[in-house]
Amino acid sequence: MKLDIHNFDAETSGSAELPDEIFGVTPRNDIIARVIHWQLAKRRSGNHKIKGMGEVSGTTRKPYKQKGTGNARQGSLRAPQFRTGGVVHGPVVRDHGYSLNKKVRRLGLLSALSQKAADGKLVILDTVGAVSKTKDVAAKFKKFGWSSALIVDLAVDENFLRASRNVHGLDILPVIGANVYDIVKHDVLVITQAGMDGLQERLK
Repeated sequence: MKLDIHNFDAETSGSAELPDEIFGVTPRNDIIARVIHWQLAKRRSGNHKIKGMGEVSGTTRKPYKQKGTGNARQGSLRAPQFRTGGVVHGPVVRDHGYSLNKKVRRLGLLSALSQKAADGKLVILDTVGAVSKTKDVAAKFKKFGWSSALIVDLAVDENFLRASRNVHGLDILPVIGANVYDIVKHDVLVITQAGMDGLQERLK
């Protein structure tokens, strides 16, 4: 697959041959969905917690004697049927993450990259350049006509990262952080030439 290379002024500066083993894979939507579910499950904080019967404050004394009162027998005022009692089977602090086979994760990333290439939503940049002001990044972003874009570079320049934070719809990630969820979330995937080399090295 051959694609034009653009500079950050939206001008064509050459062309590049994209490897079919990365951008020519038949996209698997089911695998993409599995990887996204795995990513979002790992991101969940899991810190929601509610007190059970053994954790709420209150007396452990039996409220009244077992027989002779005419009332239902009760063993504790901390039981769930009382207003101040604990909750039965309530949420507890836990990790929502689970393991996913490395081959499945790799196939999910390949599928997401190939889907962007097939949809014509893949752009190759020569470099982001030395842009360090938000208004300059916003102007270049507008020149391309993107509604939302993810830029993948070999290493994220701190000045460019700070300048792009306030540009709505624009995110930047290093090659090591490129993931299925962020690729699918953004309309356009932008990869620098250095990022392309790093991506091939990561997925070889």
